[in-house]
Amino acid sequence: MRALGLALFLLLTALAAGCGGDDDDSGGSGDTTAAAGECESVESPSPREPETREVPSEPLDASREHALVVQTSCGSFTIDLDPEQAPETTASLVTLASDGYFDDTTFHRVVPGFVIQGGDPTGTGAGGPGYTTVDVPAAGSRYVRGVVAMAKSGAEPPGSAGSQFFVVTGEDAGLPPEYAIVGDVTEGMETVDRIDALGIGDGPPSQPVVITTITAEES
Repeated sequence: MRALGLALFLLLTALAAGCGGDDDDSGGSGDTTAAAGECESVESPSPREPETREVPSEPLDASREHALVVQTSCGSFTIDLDPEQAPETTASLVTLASDGYFDDTTFHRVVPGFVIQGGDPTGTGAGGPGYTTVDVPAAGSRYVRGVVAMAKSGAEPPGSAGSQFFVVTGEDAGLPPEYAIVGDVTEGMETVDRIDALGIGDGPPSQPVVITTITAEES
C-alpha cells in the first residue's frame, strides 16, 4: 500500500501537537466558498480501475520553470517543481497532469499537522500509474511545511514514486530522506491548511476533498 507507513504514523503523535502553520503565504482560491475559508460540500468521485501507463522517457526542460496548479473543492494551490532534484518524478507528474490523470480524484489521506496525501484515482491508497520512478533525495533532506514529496511503501527503495504525492502541513514532519522531493507549495498554502483542518486521524478527511484538475504550467 502506497502510504508513509506505520512507523511514520508513530512520529505523528510526537509531532502533531507542535505542528502549526502561519498565514503569511498568499495564493489563489478556487471559488468564493473556499475564499471565505470553507470547503465546498462535494461527493467523492467514483473510483477508477487500476491502469498501466508508459513511464515518460523525456525529462523536463531544465531551462524553463515548471509548476502544477492544483484546483480542489477547498481552493487552489501551486507547486513549483524542482526537476533538478527529481528529474524522473517531475516529468512523470507533468505528463500525468497533462493527461488528466489526477482530475476528479481525492485527498484520500489527511493527517492534521503532518501531511495531506492524494494522487490515487482508485481512492484506495494503493493505486498508481503502473510504473515506478526513482529520484533518491539528498542526504539531510528535510520535509518541512510546504514541501511536496512522493508517497511510497516501506518496502520500496528510497526515492521510489508512482502518482501519490503529499504536502507537508506541519513545521517539520521529521521524516527520513527516503521520499522523492518534487517541489514546494509557493501559492495557496491557505488552501492546504483548509484541507489539513478536515483531518480526523490517519485516514480520509471528515468530508471529501476533490481534486478537480491539476494543470501543468511552463514559463
